[in-house]
Amino acid sequence: MSWVAILRNVSGRAGRVWQRDLEVFLTTWKTNFLPPLLEPVLYVLAFGVGMGSLIGMVVYQGREIPYLRFMIPGVITVATMFWSFFETTYSSFVRMYYQRTFDAIVSTPLLVEDVIAGEWLWGGTKSVLAASLMLLMMGIMGLVHWPSGLLVIPLAACGGLLFSALGLIATALVPRIDSFNLPSFLFIFPMFLFSGTFFPIDVLPRWAKTLALTLPLTHVSFLMRGACLGRIPSFWALSLLYLVGGTAVAFVLAVVMMRRRLVK
Repeated sequence: MSWVAILRNVSGRAGRVWQRDLEVFLTTWKTNFLPPLLEPVLYVLAFGVGMGSLIGMVVYQGREIPYLRFMIPGVITVATMFWSFFETTYSSFVRMYYQRTFDAIVSTPLLVEDVIAGEWLWGGTKSVLAASLMLLMMGIMGLVHWPSGLLVIPLAACGGLLFSALGLIATALVPRIDSFNLPSFLFIFPMFLFSGTFFPIDVLPRWAKTLALTLPLTHVSFLMRGACLGRIPSFWALSLLYLVGGTAVAFVLAVVMMRRRLVK
C-alpha cells in the first residue's frame, strides 16, 4: 500500500483515540498537573537565581537582557519537546505492547491509521497543556511579555506535533521499551543542551552553530523566546516554515512506519 493510500485512511475518528487518552489523563490529573506547575519554579531557582547571579546579563540579538528572562523561554521550549516525545515513545509503547490498547481499539470501526493519528494529536496536546501551565506560572512571576506571550500556546502546538511525530517514528523502530534510551541519548538530550535553550547559540563555534540550526528544537526556541520577550526574530518565517514542513514530513513517516509495525 502506498503512503498516499495509507494517509487516506486517516479520518476524524482519530479524535476518539485522542478523547480516550484525554479521559485517562483526567483520571490522574492531580499528579499530571503538578510537574508543569513546579518545574518552572525549580528551574528559576536553580538556573535563573543560582546561575543568573553569576552570569548577570547575556547578549541576545544585539541587546543585553537578564539571564533569567533569557532562560525562561528555554524552560517552556524543553517542556514542549519532552512532554510530546516521551508521550509517544514510552507511553505509546506501553499502550501498544503491554496494555494491548491498540488491539482493542482496532477491533472497533477505527482503523490503525486512526489510532496512530490519535496518538500523534494527544502527544501535541500534552505539550500545549504543559506550556500553558508554565506560561501561567511565568506570567504570575512577571517574566513574560504580554500580549505576545500568548503566542507560546500555538507555538507549543506546532513544536509538540513535530516531536510527537518523531516520537512515533522512534516507537516504530525500537524492538523493546528500554531501546528508547538510544534516541533519547543521541537526539533528545543533545537538543536539550545545544539548541539555544539555556545559552545563545552565537557563543558556539561556527560548525556547532550550523549544526544547531538544523535541529528542530533550535527553531522552537527562537520563536518561543521571541514571544516571551516581545521581540519576534526577523527570521521567524523561516523557523515557522521549518517546523510546519518538518511536522508534515515526520507525520507521514510516523503513520507509514507505525502501520508497518502494527500490521503484520
